[in-house]
Amino acid sequence: MIKLLTKTLFFTLLLSAITSITKAQIGYDYAQYDIGFGGTINQVYGDAEGKVKSTPSVFVNFNYNQTPYLNYLVEIQTGKLEGGSRTETLSGRYFKNNFTAIVFRGQLQAGELMDYSNGGIAGALKGLYVSAGLGYILNDIHDDNINRYSNTDPQFFTGGLNKSNELYLPVRLGYEIKFFNQYNQPSFKIDLAYQFNNDFTDNMDGFTAGRNKDKLVQYSIGLKFALGDVTSYRKSVQ
Repeated sequence: MIKLLTKTLFFTLLLSAITSITKAQIGYDYAQYDIGFGGTINQVYGDAEGKVKSTPSVFVNFNYNQTPYLNYLVEIQTGKLEGGSRTETLSGRYFKNNFTAIVFRGQLQAGELMDYSNGGIAGALKGLYVSAGLGYILNDIHDDNINRYSNTDPQFFTGGLNKSNELYLPVRLGYEIKFFNQYNQPSFKIDLAYQFNNDFTDNMDGFTAGRNKDKLVQYSIGLKFALGDVTSYRKSVQ
């Protein structure tokens, strides 16, 4: 009888300890991987004169979450870049680029650095992030989608490459909104961002002119879905 009571008490205490540990971890767990999809509005600031045009692109990315607030990702983008005018500028420069890009970025969110346990301003800012990395763009401009001759001087010609592969530096400021499942794990995220891309060469627009390299500005919205193994963070994610 005493042995039975001892065993019962032991298993009761063991079960209580396991339950307490499990409850203590609720809100600390997160998925180590995300897959994301989204769209981007692009604006090129390069050698084509005239009004800056906005063009669309789409992307898919794969994210590795070292923590809920420290992330590394690889992204593939495809879409159009466009700018200039054949008739409304003196140079007549115009281009339309059907591009594909691969981007590698590291992403640091404010929640990694601050104590947001009391909510308030810190809780609202924890999803704010900065990001940088390296991009590789494949430019593809068809002959009928670029104009290199001036409207005022037919002998004035702007050179460049219709097809080129280039490296660029992406610098990003964004905000990630996390949505939690019944286990208080972030399972779905919305990513809003502004990204500035500085070309290392000068052919995003197909023209090589002037001293400045091409700049690409992107405004994006993305959706991310958690997948893969779940691990624990050092503090509550919420």
